[in-house]
Amino acid sequence: MNYQHVLYPFLAALIATFLLAIIFRYFGKKGVLGNLYTGVRGGTPRALGIVPFILLSLYFPPGFNDLILIIGAFAFMDDLLGRRKIGRLPIEWGQLFRGIGMLLVMVIGFFYTPVGYSAILIALLIQPVNISDMQPGSTSMVMIIMSTFVILAMLLLGVGPILEIPAYYSPLIVLVVCLGYCPLDFAGKIMLGEVGNHSFAVALGICFYMLGGFWATLILFIATTILIASIRKNNLTIFFARKLNLKDPRFGDFVMDVLTGGGLGDVFRRIFLRRKQIRVKNPFFISLGFRRLLFNPYALNSPSPSYSKYKPTNPLERK
Repeated sequence: MNYQHVLYPFLAALIATFLLAIIFRYFGKKGVLGNLYTGVRGGTPRALGIVPFILLSLYFPPGFNDLILIIGAFAFMDDLLGRRKIGRLPIEWGQLFRGIGMLLVMVIGFFYTPVGYSAILIALLIQPVNISDMQPGSTSMVMIIMSTFVILAMLLLGVGPILEIPAYYSPLIVLVVCLGYCPLDFAGKIMLGEVGNHSFAVALGICFYMLGGFWATLILFIATTILIASIRKNNLTIFFARKLNLKDPRFGDFVMDVLTGGGLGDVFRRIFLRRKQIRVKNPFFISLGFRRLLFNPYALNSPSPSYSKYKPTNPLERK
């Protein structure tokens, strides 16, 4: 593989991210970008993940990149529309577009790409990666760690070419695009937005499939969720205590929050639990995180958590 195939996307990600950050900041301060600019940390451009979205869509192997195009387009609508309610329905326009995008990834991935049933896991990976994006640099950290692992695993296992392209090429693209994007992210100067974390999630899920099919996708889906829960542990401890009145969280609570937290998860809690609050007292189920799974913010007398990634209650917390 020619080194330009790696150098060009890295430089494009690095330069485009810096330039777009300057442009977004300029127009954001003039108040013309709407949801694409937030007042967090004195003013921060969000949806800068449009750069990784475009590059991953361009450089991923044909067919597989269609899934990134689909989810990125719908996720960008989520970024644009934000938390606008759909009439009296218990769902927001952004959540609706995100849900449609995830369903399309599942359906098109199953019927029109080689990934088959893995398309379901690839789409569901969006949830934990989206939760990881609730503090600066955490999604970038996850992408760097997991893509590096997949590259090494492919080389050690001798995974054959995909569409006559070396198998390690796709996770390598995820890695170099992330490395180009991440300096400002780690510094807390920009935010991926839904377009960025959704695109990275689907691209990473595709890499899991390329490594070893459905079972590799499932195992690494679980590993990624555990990694995100570990990275988010300290911030989630604060969040649980302040917003959920859960002052003795177990690791299962962190994992369950990563799997089912956020506004979209609470929509399902509202549908299934209505105004009920189920108290979990069994030690075994507590260790598995069922207190977090069954916490219903819509129950009577329950504290109502704020899931906005862009209005933290303290400098250490973005949830």
